[in-house]
Amino acid sequence: MDAIISQPFDVRLSFGRQFLSFSVGVFPSLSANLQSLRMQTDSALHLRRRALTAGELDAIPWIHLLSSLERDRAVDDLKIADAAPGEYICRMGRPVTYWFGVVDGLLKMSSDNAEGQTMTFTGVPPGGWFGEGTAMKRETYRYNIQALRKSMVAGLHVDTFHWLLDHSIGFNRFVMNQLNERLGQFIAAREIDRMTNPDIRVARSLASLFNPVLYPGVGEVLRITQQELAYLVGLSRQRVNEALTALAAQDAIKVEYGGLRVMDLQALRSRMSFR
Repeated sequence: MDAIISQPFDVRLSFGRQFLSFSVGVFPSLSANLQSLRMQTDSALHLRRRALTAGELDAIPWIHLLSSLERDRAVDDLKIADAAPGEYICRMGRPVTYWFGVVDGLLKMSSDNAEGQTMTFTGVPPGGWFGEGTAMKRETYRYNIQALRKSMVAGLHVDTFHWLLDHSIGFNRFVMNQLNERLGQFIAAREIDRMTNPDIRVARSLASLFNPVLYPGVGEVLRITQQELAYLVGLSRQRVNEALTALAAQDAIKVEYGGLRVMDLQALRSRMSFR
């Protein structure tokens, strides 16, 4: 899979945004058509939604914390859809309509600046639910969420999200834990951004994806390619490969077919240098 991808998503998307801006500036009549195309693309995921199967419902961590009445309300409202690689689930500036979670696959949370440059915040592996702060405030998204590979994404309508906040103690505790862990995650991400050692950057980024509170669906093996990890860390695939080799030599991880197994999570989280 790594060999198939010739350019990082961020580079190609940045070029695409700049090209569209240039085209609209030179040909103003294209603006309405481009806006219509974006809306059709964003609504495609919504149009493919369906009810969840019993197995998919069982993979949702907070569903087991609800009473029978609360569970029935949530199950009636929950929907799931397959997101294609590169497809957007959320876009900056768009109003929140659903609270989303990853049943299977891998998503990327990022933002764009005025120059079209993309900053990646984190990845969202299986079991991860995100955007609770945005949903609570009913505000517009301040980030983009994009599928790095084919993913199954579930959504709970924001009105039902607020109903559960008003009626379920178990759901409130889950959301509070999410917010607390998310704060710690972004503080750690800020620290990672200041690190110059690529091995440590990769180690910390991997550790954040093995968070059992935010991503209970990951377990001990994370299904991720070196190219996908490179997108999230902001390094080349070759440099990520070197870092993974160094981490494996220290018995912190084990590289397996199609993924990574964590052998020593504390080592990934610690401040030790791997070289």
